[in-house]
Amino acid sequence: MSTRLSIFPLGGALLFPHMHLPLHIFEPRYRSMVSDALARDRRIGMIQPREGGEKPALFDVGCVGQIIDVEAHEDGRYDIVLQGVSLFRVTRELEVPTPFRQVEAEMLPAESKTDLSLGERASLEMESRRFADAQGYAVDWEAVSRLDDQSLVNGIAQIAPFDAASKQALLEAPDIATRTELIVQLMQFYGRHGDDEAGTLQ
Repeated sequence: MSTRLSIFPLGGALLFPHMHLPLHIFEPRYRSMVSDALARDRRIGMIQPREGGEKPALFDVGCVGQIIDVEAHEDGRYDIVLQGVSLFRVTRELEVPTPFRQVEAEMLPAESKTDLSLGERASLEMESRRFADAQGYAVDWEAVSRLDDQSLVNGIAQIAPFDAASKQALLEAPDIATRTELIVQLMQFYGRHGDDEAGTLQ
């Protein structure tokens, strides 16, 4: 079933179902988009652009976010928090008079498997520690160990400093095990090539 979505193209910003994404909205067209969403269903489609420019081509898959928290500033800016609802696939872009872009989209089914094997979980945690140490990140590993598999995997995918194409591959992974394997591969790659590839990181 297709639906109409207002979209926010933002490179490097992933949102997964059930996860949260805080955003500071300052551009006039996106302030208008948030105002419109608040007046209707509080939903915004987060999607990555494939390139730069005023109206860049978009990746095919994004995630619908529900505005669950909003702070409106006197100058028109917003601070919002989105909660992921469902992945979607763009079927076509609509011709609209609004300053923000809108698409017709098909909602994608939820992932059927949301748990990892003990070996997959251990491998991910080990590689994450190694990657965080190499990057100089301070991480509360005790808190990490308490996360369920889905929150851990998707949380890493959202915040990891990978380039847009890599992050898109994580978003489109068919299940949590595939996403975990890809995260481990990317951490190993970026751990080895981080300095050389710094220009491509988001």
